[in-house]
Order: sequence, then structure tokens, then C-alpha cells
Amino acid sequence: MSRIETLIRSSVTKGVEAIAAFNRKHMAEAGPHPFLQGLYAPMREELTLTDLEVAGTIPSAFNGRYLRIGPNPIRADARGYHWFTGDGMVHGLAIADGKAQWYRNRWIRSSAVADALGEIRAPGPIHGFDTVNTNIVEIGGKTRALVEAGSYPVTLSDMFEDQAYDPFDGTLKGSFTAHPHLDPLTGENHAICYEGTSQDEIRHVVIDRAGKVIRELPIKVKHGPMIHDCAITQRYAIILDLPVTFSMKTLLGGHSFPYRWNPDHQARIGLLPRDGGAEDVIWCDMDAAYAFHVANAYDLPDGRVAIDVCAYGEMFSDHPHGPDKGSRGLERWTVDPVTKTVTVTTIDARSQEFPRIDERRFGQPHRFIHATALADTRFGFGTALYRNDLETGTRQTHDFGPGRHPGEFVFVPAWAGAAEGEGWLIGLVVDMNVEKTDLIILDATRFEDAPVASIRIPHRIPAGFHGNWIPA
Repeated sequence: MSRIETLIRSSVTKGVEAIAAFNRKHMAEAGPHPFLQGLYAPMREELTLTDLEVAGTIPSAFNGRYLRIGPNPIRADARGYHWFTGDGMVHGLAIADGKAQWYRNRWIRSSAVADALGEIRAPGPIHGFDTVNTNIVEIGGKTRALVEAGSYPVTLSDMFEDQAYDPFDGTLKGSFTAHPHLDPLTGENHAICYEGTSQDEIRHVVIDRAGKVIRELPIKVKHGPMIHDCAITQRYAIILDLPVTFSMKTLLGGHSFPYRWNPDHQARIGLLPRDGGAEDVIWCDMDAAYAFHVANAYDLPDGRVAIDVCAYGEMFSDHPHGPDKGSRGLERWTVDPVTKTVTVTTIDARSQEFPRIDERRFGQPHRFIHATALADTRFGFGTALYRNDLETGTRQTHDFGPGRHPGEFVFVPAWAGAAEGEGWLIGLVVDMNVEKTDLIILDATRFEDAPVASIRIPHRIPAGFHGNWIPA
């Protein structure tokens, strides 16, 4: 992009933002906002708790930190608010020697949060915006909070006190993603990234073991698609170009999340050879659908590609507040690069989200998928986890009981050489009956049994997005 074009786009963006801010202030919000109350109501303070109560026995495999991030607006204003845009808050628990050493929660020190707290913003460059609230991972030996479509990642110290915006030591030029995926065979992280201010381009980004960007390939698209997740196989990086796209009308109307269902946008899957150029992408059209999250993908022996996703018939079509549909279940999208077609088959028709596998199998054939139950008709957390065994075709359910809502659970291997699925599942369960939270550890091989350990957190942690286990 030329310097002149950059200046023009910057001026236009500032003008649009001014109109959007004006219209947001003059919105008339009808009734309580569904993502600012109940399970989603934000916490009001930062806490540090030590020597947490544990029911059961924490397995010896756990020596490190469980981290989870999500939106927690510091000054909640229902006008134009969207769950995806709230100020980021990190929650963490340190576990070692069978004990829960501490819990702490901290806001990401964006400009808005720093102003509200009377503090200095976290150092580092701003790219687009600086709200970071969607995922928290380890890349290149550093803990990094992530968001898509704008801000650079934020690196955090072990206890979250030190924060800095960091484009991978200056090697990342554009925005990043909420969902990079580690190839366990190469040590590289792959991502499909998009800019909220650009509707005609996405990028394939690759990060090496040391945490440096080694590839940032631009790829042309139309309409500004919201590409939340991606996948890899041994041959391809997979692009989900689906019909949720940028909406200028929505943005100008004052809504903080300017993406809507676009029936005029052709749904398609892109198969990008991992070392290929943009001209090498194999685009395969499919019927209209949307997927936030991929469980996994891999190459089939006949040359086709299997992609397992939690799918929706449409999304953001009739309500401005947040996800407005329940999922149509866990599906396999089989992509044929020869005929350029996509075949859809149902694995489990129950409404579910946040699918996770034993990620030592990422980009390779997998057997087990674990996911979180959703409400049937609209997006809302259920009370159960599901475990699909793709080899036997069986499905198991772990129900936590009325009023107890699990978020995303992540798989932790029992030991380095454990078989696929031999290990533990860990995640937060919010008990709305008593407004408290448990960090639950399940034995994945005895999925329907009672938890092997429950770490008691004496307050409600708001429903959020993604969590991960970071070994010491």
C-alpha cells in the first residue's frame, strides 16, 4: 500500500469512527443486555487468592498454569455493546505438587482500561485497536493474549503484572488472529489473519519455534470476511471464507461489532499449499454455512481433506448483541481439491461449541473430539460436555447438573508418550446456583465419572472464550 493510500484510508477510518461513536451515544437500548448480566456479568475488581480449596486429588501431570481470557468491560455501556468487543480480562490458576497455589485475574491494560484505572497503558505499538480479549497461548516461550482483526498480541509475565504489546519482536507487520495453530511436527504456528480496516485482503502468517514471523502472505478476498479460525494439514493451510462479512451500515449505526450475515457472499474453503503463493489457493465452493471453530483437519489417503467443525446454518443475521443461533452440531466438511466441492456430513447433531482434540494430533488424523454443550435455539452455554469417538461412532456426555455451566475444556496428556486421548480435560464450570466457579479436572478415559479434582474459586468468573494449559 502506498503512503498516500495509507493516509487516505486513515482519514476515512477516523471519519467513520466519529460517526459511529456519535450514533452509539444516541442509541436507545431496549431492556437489559443479554451479555452484560447473569452468566456474562463482568467482574468489578482484580483479585489475588492463595491456597485454594481442592476437592479430590490433582494429578501429578499438572505443574504450570491454567489460563483463560474473555471480555470483561470495565465501564459497561449497553449501547452498541457486543460480547466480542469487551475489555479483555485474564484469569489464571497456578498448580504444582498437587496444590492450587493461586488464582488471579487482571485486565489487559488497553488504553480504555488504563484510563479507567488511572494507570499507564501497557507499552508497545498500537495496531488498529488495542482491546485484546479472545485467546491466550504460549508461542516462542512467551505467554501471549490474542485478538483478531486489529491489535498486536500482548505478552504477559507469569503473574500478569507485566504486559506489553508485541508484534513478535517487530516481525509481524499486520494484524494477528485469535486462533494460531501449532504444528506439533514442525514447531511452527500457522494463522489466517484479517484486518478490520481492509475488506479485500487476508494473510497467511507462519511463526517459527523462536516466535518470529517467517511468512506473511497476502491473499485477495471480497467483502471483508470474518475468519475467526483456520486449520492445517500436512499439505495445506485451510482458509474458511464464509458469509459473515464486514457491514459498513452496522458500523455507522453505532454497533461495536460490524459483522453480519451476508447471503451474497459465496461460502468457500481455500486449500493453500503450505509453501505456495496466493495464486496456488484451491477454492472450493460450498452451501452457505458458518463455523467459528475447527476441531482439526487432515489429509485423506485419496487426496481429499477432512475438516471437523462446529457449524451454523447462519450467524449474526437477526440480532445485534452477539451470537444469535445455536449450532447445528459437529460436522465433517470433506473438501475435494480435484472437483473443488465440499461434502457435509453430521458427526453429532447436538448444539455445541469450542471443540478441542488432543492437539498432539493437530493436522493429523484424530479419534476424539471434546466440545461444550450449547442451548438448542440460541447461543448460550449448556450444562454438559460431549466426547465423540470417531472410531467407534459413540458419544458420551458429562453433565454437571442444573445451573452449572462449563466453558471450553482443554486436553492435557497424562505423559509425553501417552496414547491419543489418554490424559485429562481441564476447564472452568460456573455454578449460577451459588455464583461460584470450579476449575474441574476430568479423566478423559473415564469421561462420565465424577471429576478427579475440583479447585474451588469463591466467586463467579464471567463466561468467556478460550483457555489453555501452560506447563511450567
